[in-house]
Amino acid sequence: MHRPSLDAVRGFDRAVYVVALGQLINVFGGGLVYPFATVHFHLQVGIALSVVGLGLGAKSVTTAAGTAAGGLLADVVGRKPVMVASMALSAVALAAFAFVPEIAGVVPGSVQAATGVSALGVAFVGVCVASGFVRGLYTPASHAMTADLTDASERDRGYALLKVANNVGFGAGFVVGGALYSVASVAVFVADGATSAVVALVILLFVPRSAGGDDDAERPAASGGEAAPNAGALAAWWRAATRPRVLALAGVNVGFAVMYAQMQTTVPVVAKEGLGLTAAQLGTLYVVNPATIVLLQIPLVDAVGGWRRTRGLAVSACFWAVAMLAAWGADLLPAPDGAGIAAPAVLLGVALVGGHLFLRTVGEVLHSPLASALMSDLGSAAERGTQLSMLEVAKRLGIGFGSFAGGLFFDLGLSGLLWPTLVAVCGLVVVALLWLERSLDPVENGARGDATEGGAEPASDG
Repeated sequence: MHRPSLDAVRGFDRAVYVVALGQLINVFGGGLVYPFATVHFHLQVGIALSVVGLGLGAKSVTTAAGTAAGGLLADVVGRKPVMVASMALSAVALAAFAFVPEIAGVVPGSVQAATGVSALGVAFVGVCVASGFVRGLYTPASHAMTADLTDASERDRGYALLKVANNVGFGAGFVVGGALYSVASVAVFVADGATSAVVALVILLFVPRSAGGDDDAERPAASGGEAAPNAGALAAWWRAATRPRVLALAGVNVGFAVMYAQMQTTVPVVAKEGLGLTAAQLGTLYVVNPATIVLLQIPLVDAVGGWRRTRGLAVSACFWAVAMLAAWGADLLPAPDGAGIAAPAVLLGVALVGGHLFLRTVGEVLHSPLASALMSDLGSAAERGTQLSMLEVAKRLGIGFGSFAGGLFFDLGLSGLLWPTLVAVCGLVVVALLWLERSLDPVENGARGDATEGGAEPASDG
């Protein structure tokens, strides 16, 4: 490990900073609406909470589908066109949330009869499906472009820069969204769409068409130099997406995502019901997450620069494991009765939950850029969008499964078993990473200066 320095944010191609700025603006828009969507559509619009949940679940599924499609299109059409199209379409789809009551007015009665859902519910679910798909197109294209614009030695830092932009944007959006929603509730949805339009314009004007993987020579082509036909493009996508090492790293990402899911699903229950914290207190405590990322993301990833990425990911899994032990400790504290729980116990619980948030965030700081950088080097530039999309699809699947499994443990009164189970999952992730390392060339794995150091020959993906 070398000494971290803020010089790590310097030296990138200008387009990398433009992509990071686009990420910040994009996620700022998401932060505007994140805390308010359920409250608005259930309490103000009057849609049944189960239908709101159905719509948000459908949005997650279609985001995963859009991510897979975005990976294919980023490799066949190019990174920039997909990014611009995704944000332009998202501007319309996200702003449409402000007009759900108006859209409901044109929903056919036959659809309501067939689904048993109100016109408002049908309109809401429809907007969720459309917005999830078009927004999902963006991530693999932007990550592939970042890889195209960075050398292997700086790629980890490039993805770390995106992660910082993500969290600065989200945190700022949360604050601005709270003020905006209190003045005009639907304005946050219009503003979310407007930020996507701004990102589309920024990418269109300031990222060169020929950047990285957008060069025609780097995309699959037929013998006459034309773009590959659909059947050929799909076959190329399937080959790139199903290479053994790609699937192995995606499987590891499912394990990490199961851990990610607990921050939204089970840890708040421990803090609110187990410790009796108010929503405001919980929100304040959760600031540990974005604050830690903003402070440590670039310096920490720079400090492990030159490590084999699989080993950095294994260290990340160890941080996650200790974080789950901290959550387990908080969950074991006695639940409050009518008189509440003793102040020392509350302070201990808050310290344990805060420790959980800090430790899992350090794990997140290492995980996200290293996993993306490793995946970007497992194939050619022409396959990069597809392979990076597999990470995002795996993440969506893992978060969905982790949320369901965590909730099930709590519903069955077995929360005490959840945390050691998650620690065991972290152990399996470490074992899988060390197994994957055997198939990777050291330089391909991010190591510097030890390409000839002992280690097996990389296994071909065929």
